[in-house]
Amino acid sequence: MTMKNIKINIVLGALLTMFLGSCSDDFLAEKEDLTGVNEQVYQEPILGKAYVDYIYKSILPANNTAVFTYDLAVNSDDFCQTTDELPGEVNWNKFWAKPGTNTDANCLTYIGPPINSSIANTVYTRLRQINLFLDNIDKYGMAEADKNPLKGQMYFWRAWQYFDLVRIYGGVPLVLTAQSSIGGNQDIKTPRSSTSACIEQIVADLDMAKNLLPGKWDATEWGRITSGAAAAMKGRVLLTWASPQFNRTDDVSRWQRAYDANTEAKALLEQNGFGLYNTGGFANGAAWENMWFAEAGNPEAVIVYGFNNTTSSNVLRNNGWEKACRSKTLGGSGAIGATKQIMDAFPMKDGKAPGVSTTYPYSLQTFYKNRDPRFYKSFVYNGAPWAYAEDANFKQFTYYWHKTAPANATVLPTGFTETLGTVNTNVYVRKGVNPKASNATNFQYSGTDYMEMRFAEVLLNLAESAIGVNKLAEGKALIAKVRERAGIESNGGTFGLDNVITRDQHFAAAINERKVELAYESKRFWDLRRWMLFNDDFGTCTRLNQTPIHGMRRQGLFFIAQKNGANYVGNADPFLPVNGVAPVADRNPATYPAGITTYDQYVDYFYTNYLKVVVKDNIEASATIPWTFTWYNQYYFFGLPANALNTALYLGQTSGWSGGTSTFDPLQ
Repeated sequence: MTMKNIKINIVLGALLTMFLGSCSDDFLAEKEDLTGVNEQVYQEPILGKAYVDYIYKSILPANNTAVFTYDLAVNSDDFCQTTDELPGEVNWNKFWAKPGTNTDANCLTYIGPPINSSIANTVYTRLRQINLFLDNIDKYGMAEADKNPLKGQMYFWRAWQYFDLVRIYGGVPLVLTAQSSIGGNQDIKTPRSSTSACIEQIVADLDMAKNLLPGKWDATEWGRITSGAAAAMKGRVLLTWASPQFNRTDDVSRWQRAYDANTEAKALLEQNGFGLYNTGGFANGAAWENMWFAEAGNPEAVIVYGFNNTTSSNVLRNNGWEKACRSKTLGGSGAIGATKQIMDAFPMKDGKAPGVSTTYPYSLQTFYKNRDPRFYKSFVYNGAPWAYAEDANFKQFTYYWHKTAPANATVLPTGFTETLGTVNTNVYVRKGVNPKASNATNFQYSGTDYMEMRFAEVLLNLAESAIGVNKLAEGKALIAKVRERAGIESNGGTFGLDNVITRDQHFAAAINERKVELAYESKRFWDLRRWMLFNDDFGTCTRLNQTPIHGMRRQGLFFIAQKNGANYVGNADPFLPVNGVAPVADRNPATYPAGITTYDQYVDYFYTNYLKVVVKDNIEASATIPWTFTWYNQYYFFGLPANALNTALYLGQTSGWSGGTSTFDPLQ
């Protein structure tokens, strides 16, 4: 991959620094009145564009972010760990003696602290920068053709920021003009607006963006927001507003608004060349894998974060995902382990759930056989191929053996093949990992872009909205369209959905499809939350036949060496030849046994004769044993942190949380 255009134009940023003191790099560490923007920013298109680019840069993930599981609200993968996707103890999945305390670390601080000694790159700082631009851009003589796309992008990012706040806290202070940052002026004492008022403002901003932005940009502007992206974001917002988290009475009018918005988004995107990526074809999930590495012009990429593969510190913007996923054996970090819960969510290749399909029986011992093609593009298990630039035929081996005879069946093996250390679940995530990436620099400089919103999500958003308004056949057909691209067998056009009958069964099919299609794309936490599926306190797990996350122990797998049907015991690696001979069997032989002609067949032979697959139930990082996932219903709407409330008592604390002089109802 060659170095490509960077989403944030560095040259323009340098020019802006000369003219825009309040938006220079130094600004983020200074406390000053930010109204002193040079008027040339509103007159010269190149400087106006630089201002907008600065906003992109201040919002989007930084260099070396492992972006697939990254969430801006926590600046980490902690929200992904607050699901069934990734193991690990974080502030939102562990026991708290007093849940709902606004001084504890589980009270999300995304809203930001009050301004005191310095101004940081926080939500309301960014909103102020956006408002400053929108307040002034129409006062000067910039041509409409230059000005409107700049305004459109700013309206989009204002909506984006407010939506992030609303889905976290419910209603927040709506500030739509640039306020003074100096002194105790009364105009900055803005109370929380109702959640409904915030939603309407977000929708209004996205409508403005949609009307001002082009349907597509040329290749040199790859990554900029389009009118279709604004429409699709509106669809996501209204789908959230229609979901049980906000819509406890199942008000169908909210589903109708979501349906109308997502219908418009799909049509607008298709008019401008967007759609499901299909290069390579649907068979065996080829197109589904290839889409991650297509750049300018990728029809799947509705909202995309651009990265580059440069090593220059001046323009460094690498995607840390490749290195995070790759095993330590290959020079990666081996940090992203797939849970058994997510692997189990992937259907068999006929679209039926494991254990439900009669055509393709499932067993733990051969868990990998006859699965949805996306399974093989999402996970790397023991013996699976995992190509990279220097070795297109590399196979990843992650197995264990007993160095001494175990006293009983509960004794875990102590020998293991990955001497540098394996991923905690023993199954790696390979989604979005480039088979042509080089390990010459340990996968450090990846330029793989990240699609924050894909066309597949637009289809699934529309499917769920259609189900909400009882257009069940339309909803099912849209889910089937996503499954068709994945390479699932047609079965007369049903794609495994023939037993989906009722409205709630259709909702469940939509949620299950999102769990698979959007796995490890920082969507699962928000889906669980908007459907209130962390526990069954609200009856939604029962409605949708979902397993609650509360009380769960996320699991992995052990692959344990066997010899003659019993545990192999010895110091030597049982599957690695020494002087041409392996103690048990060659894990990657030059010639196969009689009747076996392919590596896939040999993997089956290997698992059947020489491995035992066992559930690994000790992956959770905690001193408390046995550890289980703990969810508190206060997390459906987070409280405001103490440092914000202590200086702004007029805000009102979120219902169910401590602190503040009044209670704010996020459902209003």
